[in-house]
Amino acid sequence: MFDAKLGYDPASPDSIEQFAEGLKDKTFYEVISENDSITSEDIESYANKLRKGGLGNLLEEGYFGYKANSKQESDFPEAGVELKATPFEYTKKGQLRAGERLVITMINYDGPVENDFYQSHAWDKMHLILLIYYWRNKALKRNLDYQIKYVQMFTPPEQDLAIIKKDYEYIVKKIQDGKAHELSEGDTMYLGACTKGASAKKSIVPQFYGEKLPAKKRAFCFKNSYMTYVLNHYIAGEEANDAIVKNVEELKKKSFSEILKDIVKKYIDFSDKELCKIFHREYNNNKAQWNDLAFKILGVRNEHADEFEKANIRVKTIRINENHSIRENMSFSTFKFMDIANEEFDDSALYEYFDQTQLFFFVWVQDGDVYRVKGCQLWNMPHDDLEYTVRKEWEDVKHVINEGVKFTKCVNSNGEIKFKNNFPNKKQTKIIHIRPHAIKAAYRFKNGEEYGNVNRDAYELPNGEYMTKMSFWLNNDYVLKQLDCID
Repeated sequence: MFDAKLGYDPASPDSIEQFAEGLKDKTFYEVISENDSITSEDIESYANKLRKGGLGNLLEEGYFGYKANSKQESDFPEAGVELKATPFEYTKKGQLRAGERLVITMINYDGPVENDFYQSHAWDKMHLILLIYYWRNKALKRNLDYQIKYVQMFTPPEQDLAIIKKDYEYIVKKIQDGKAHELSEGDTMYLGACTKGASAKKSIVPQFYGEKLPAKKRAFCFKNSYMTYVLNHYIAGEEANDAIVKNVEELKKKSFSEILKDIVKKYIDFSDKELCKIFHREYNNNKAQWNDLAFKILGVRNEHADEFEKANIRVKTIRINENHSIRENMSFSTFKFMDIANEEFDDSALYEYFDQTQLFFFVWVQDGDVYRVKGCQLWNMPHDDLEYTVRKEWEDVKHVINEGVKFTKCVNSNGEIKFKNNFPNKKQTKIIHIRPHAIKAAYRFKNGEEYGNVNRDAYELPNGEYMTKMSFWLNNDYVLKQLDCID
């Protein structure tokens, strides 16, 4: 029934959504200013950036007229609607990007977890969500000046639910096996198990199952990559037509990983030259060729296939030589030395990447003057590798940065000046190492010496010197050990 005081029918999703339309293009301050019952103290509390969910609470209490609470039921219980205010940002290219993952509900460590996805509290909280996307404009000093841009009722579509259900079942199985401490967002595709608490280190609790080992508190969440896709394709209206799986019934019978393997299996032992003829592509033997053929086999244009975008899956083609070694180490984005000097591993870009990202390995094996398709797999870094080995190797890099990089000047046979450094090299590591990732080497030292294009190819060190841009690389021998399609 329509409530004149509220301005909508709290039992009708359509009425709630229609009333929410009035938020579009308003700032949070404009929303709250229209409510005479909100005090200046309330406004100050909502504006506190340290208050988790403050802007969401503002909408609940200041616009929709109900008191924010931590009850298990939906925000609009009569309508079964959950309200979620979530930020978005614009990339440098002007594209829309979700500002963060969307937390659905906490994972229970105090008792049993529900096996049936459609009977779970997670489903109750996600089956009908009033999504309110606001522009988190970091140029503004007050969060109350952020503008609400998109308002829409949302239920994950059938093709997404098939994967979300499998994600849920994977997470629940791991919890019931007493392995909640081994969970990471990279384990699953759209629905993740994200850490939840003031800090990941401080939010450790005993598990209900198994040997009750301590584990980080986690919540079910829609991944940042999924929320970005939802915003761009389901809400802002950008066309989406590059799916790998064309028939949702396949996803109900098999995992996405199994479907990928089935597609690639049809082309195992085909050579790159044969595939170039099949797909009417010039054989030019450059690095892009093997990526391009992999995408043609999957039936998509590039690595921005719908499922890869939603799940934050990155494609890595791997070529194995006849001597059974991988041709190259695997590179990642450059980092700034000052960033590593001032951050902790749990908050680092490297940890976030391997904790949240899956890699799709497409494997080729050399056969004389061609490479043949060997297989594929979805992979994310195992828990212990990330938490122990990579952590130590990252901290070794940080130690060198903070203690001061030691340079040794050398002149090669061509008379070129080179500089060696004391960072751990590949032979001294098991999983990751760092090496240059720039067009050319560049240095600037305190004694005034300068080499190369420092502004383009170097980053600053804590001691004020500059050295060539570096990136982390996965050791090729480590990657080889991860491949399940290699005999």
